[in-house]
Amino acid sequence: MDALNPRFAAVAITELPPATRISLRLADREAAAGALGLDLPSRIGLRAVAGDRSALCLGPDEWLVEAPAAAGAALSATLGDLATRLPLSAVEVSDREITLALEGPAVLDLLATGCPLDLARMPTGAGTRTVFDTVQVVLTREAEDRFHLTVWRSFAPHVRALLDLATRELAAGL
Repeated sequence: MDALNPRFAAVAITELPPATRISLRLADREAAAGALGLDLPSRIGLRAVAGDRSALCLGPDEWLVEAPAAAGAALSATLGDLATRLPLSAVEVSDREITLALEGPAVLDLLATGCPLDLARMPTGAGTRTVFDTVQVVLTREAEDRFHLTVWRSFAPHVRALLDLATRELAAGL
């Protein structure tokens, strides 16, 4: 049997701790920025980070706002107060999703097994809504060799099984 290719065997998949996630829709992103303490990016795929909060623009008027789980109540209160002044939709989706950290020198090869996008062109700090296999996911590029893949909890076992299989196949040189 051939030795495993260490380049591919080095891809680590780790489930991240729970986080607060808010699906935010609003027309006036600039008015919300001050209250959130976070700029809402104006272009799809861009992400802003301020302290422990981030906002990824997923659509012309849609952002995925994330914060540590412990900050969930404060973020919800901020958005509730903001809703008294601006028309918006803020839906907490924290329990709906989990995030996997994918890291290693072959992370792009691993993601290419199920994602149709050329992720090598995605700059660090950016993100996108896409599919892995047939499952909708949100991918953010955290570093040159590290991505976060956020998937609905109900699809997580399927996606994790595909990632594990692809990792083993890549390590075996298949």
